[in-house]
Amino acid sequence: MTMDVHNLEDNGATRVESSAEGQVSTSEADRTQEPNEGITFESEEAARAYYDEYAGMTGFITRVLSSRKSERDGSIISRGLGCRGIPDNQRPVSLVNQKRDRRRDGCTAMILVKREKPGTWVVRKFVRDHNHPLVMPPSKRRPTPDEKDKRIQELTTELRTKKRLTAAYREQLLSLMKDVESHNEHLSTKVQAVQSILKELEAKRQELSDHIVHHK
Repeated sequence: MTMDVHNLEDNGATRVESSAEGQVSTSEADRTQEPNEGITFESEEAARAYYDEYAGMTGFITRVLSSRKSERDGSIISRGLGCRGIPDNQRPVSLVNQKRDRRRDGCTAMILVKREKPGTWVVRKFVRDHNHPLVMPPSKRRPTPDEKDKRIQELTTELRTKKRLTAAYREQLLSLMKDVESHNEHLSTKVQAVQSILKELEAKRQELSDHIVHHK
């Protein structure tokens, strides 16, 4: 036996319920493919993550449409997920000031997943079409393969440039170190020469001093 769980409403917008903890992974569903009936998942969380990612790629925001729990243990056995519709900040001004009627204004795009057995959730219904324009924020839109290739090329070029600059800086540093080393050697030679002259002068001074004492 089963029982329906009503949607949670918050200021006119359906609030997405929090998923239970667990590893999110898909079984047969490819993350890049469009949802279709028969796709299976390892958990309800995986199905929700998949639909959320699909929504981000397509250009809409998801919401929980319905939930069904088992009366036996209270676990979720089916979940309906759909499009939240046009956000208020993107709706025409004439519609923003009007009270929203979700039965009339709500988007029909949705996905329904059911638990067939432990570890197997199956898509039993999928509605693709939306009744409003889709908006894809640039910051959340998944880059196309061409954009990815272009970005990779840009990063590769930037990396090569930095490598060349690093090599040039290293060469300049080595050259400077050689100059310093050469200067130190030259300075050391001069110091040694001065020390040798001082020793000679000291020896002559001592010789002269001895000579004066001897004649006294």
